[in-house]
Amino acid sequence: MGEWKAQISIRVRQDLRRDMEAFAERERRKLGNLGEQLVEWAFAQLKVAGSLDRLLKYQLGKRTEKADQSPTAGREKKS
Repeated sequence: MGEWKAQISIRVRQDLRRDMEAFAERERRKLGNLGEQLVEWAFAQLKVAGSLDRLLKYQLGKRTEKADQSPTAGREKKS
């Protein structure tokens, strides 16, 4: 049988809710399912960090594509 779940209620800014609803729709999920997955993931991160302060100090770096560093980078091909 399924796992029993407890309901929680949180307040968020209206624009955050709209963004989350749009994201959930793109992922073909319900807002509650998206929220559940985010809470479980965030709590796992919090447990690893050990405190909310330490977790919030860590920021994900932006991924940047490596520039083409080949010897012919930036040169046009001659036909």
